[in-house]
Amino acid sequence: MPSPLTGSTVIPALTYRDAPAMIEWLCRAFGFGKHAVYADGDVVHHAQLVYGTGMIMVATAGKEGEWGTRIAQPDEIGMRETQSPCVIVADADAHYAQAKAAGAKIEIEIADQAYGGRGYACRDPEGHLWWFGTYNPWTET
Repeated sequence: MPSPLTGSTVIPALTYRDAPAMIEWLCRAFGFGKHAVYADGDVVHHAQLVYGTGMIMVATAGKEGEWGTRIAQPDEIGMRETQSPCVIVADADAHYAQAKAAGAKIEIEIADQAYGGRGYACRDPEGHLWWFGTYNPWTET
């Protein structure tokens, strides 16, 4: 098992139609930082955004290639998701306020959770579903 100090070995990958704008939005609204962005103009081939010791990868959505033909955007499938990033935050209430102020669509209001911690669910401007909360399965049983 990797040490939490070395970063995550499981990294969610999301695609966006307007990846450059979404990278900026994810940094402003959710607190991600840019680790690396590889782009040609408005096409992001690969970006790495970090939050604490975690990371997500972001790219421009496309219907070409071996990967792109297997990915659907939420608005193409009735705003449903087949996966969703879960991000551990230190202060769920402050994170909620920041995300909401930036225009995140709140799907599940912030609340204390029966299993521990406090959290909420929201959608980003392109419809991807996110969970943010204080429950840390690495330190809580």
